Amino acid sequence: MTETAPPPLFDPFAPGFTDDPYPQYATMRLQAPVYQHPFGFWLLTGYEDVSWLLRAPGLSVEDDNVAADSLLRQLREEFYGDGAPRASALSMLDRDPPDHTRLRKLVSKAFTPRAIQALQPRITELVDGMLDEIAAEGSVDLVDALAFPLPFSVIAEMLGTPPADHDRIRQLTGTVVRSLEPVADPELIQAILAADEEMSSIAADMIAWKRANPADDLLTALIQAEDDGDALSDDELVAQTLLLYIAGHETTVNLISGGALALLRHPAQLALLRANPALVGNAVEEMLRYDSPVQASRRITLEPITVGGVTIPAGAFVMASLGSANRDERFWGADADQLQIERDNARQHVSFGAGHHHCLGASLARLEAAIAFEHLVGRFPGMELAGDVEWNGRINLRGPAHLPVSVN
Repeated sequence: MTETAPPPLFDPFAPGFTDDPYPQYATMRLQAPVYQHPFGFWLLTGYEDVSWLLRAPGLSVEDDNVAADSLLRQLREEFYGDGAPRASALSMLDRDPPDHTRLRKLVSKAFTPRAIQALQPRITELVDGMLDEIAAEGSVDLVDALAFPLPFSVIAEMLGTPPADHDRIRQLTGTVVRSLEPVADPELIQAILAADEEMSSIAADMIAWKRANPADDLLTALIQAEDDGDALSDDELVAQTLLLYIAGHETTVNLISGGALALLRHPAQLALLRANPALVGNAVEEMLRYDSPVQASRRITLEPITVGGVTIPAGAFVMASLGSANRDERFWGADADQLQIERDNARQHVSFGAGHHHCLGASLARLEAAIAFEHLVGRFPGMELAGDVEWNGRINLRGPAHLPVSVN
């Protein structure tokens, strides 16, 4: 009689995982906080281990450094062939120093804290306009009414992109980001590749239009960005534009929708924020901790490393579970699974990563969310859930796809 192998501790395809992955993470932290999956990759779920990995020097983010005999690499090559999404490989998110250093330095010149703070009046205007429409409707899908259009409008205006088909771009970017998670469906893989190609073409058209119509915006600054005679190549420019465009809204959608849902499910915390709007900054940090908009980051080992007493070999693909680390009771305490907007150390979450890959748009996401929640909570004291929440079915960039609310 043949024995059936037990199911892996980490099974993102298990029913209900994308709706609520946290019970599975809790089991892993207890049983195998440094875990080698049967597919060959490693997963870290404890706060201290994740925090260390994100900051550790001498690790890579370039997929070419995964060992050639790795099952994960073989599966990826089998599924994607030579057609892995090309734009992502050139973005600063997927490059090691010195390329990462050069790209981030050029992009950062057009992404300063002063430039972000200057957006506050415009973000406030956008939020108030969207809340006017919500008030007129009475019952809305908060994703469609606020969580998606706010960050999408802000990043499009920051970049200075020409008028575009927002619905089509929303569909395409939602497909492209599925490349950030395990995919075994051949049809979905083909859809990801097609969406990546179409988005790259859209970005190239935007850049060509911007070269002919320069202005005081981020895309013009990227085109003109130069450091000691070093500018972005055309392909690099497309890749950074796509990264900013996609990361500039896909993650913040999850922060606003997931944060709103967390407040609605914790009515005492919602009432506390309404009574004390000055808590909004810390409340946003706690929302980021409680339900991380990006659930995982990754590093690739260039030599053996030891984590939690376990040695991981060179050439290993290591996932750092941000979502799990942000719920680790050993760091956060017994109430780690509860939203507590007055939590003293909420800002110590790892939702924006750490080290030299720390999220460049963190200050923008914080600003958008703080304005959105202060105005949303203050304006609609009767806001409540008005139906079932539908999740987006993603493992990594996880969040509500539909969040029906009533504000009357």
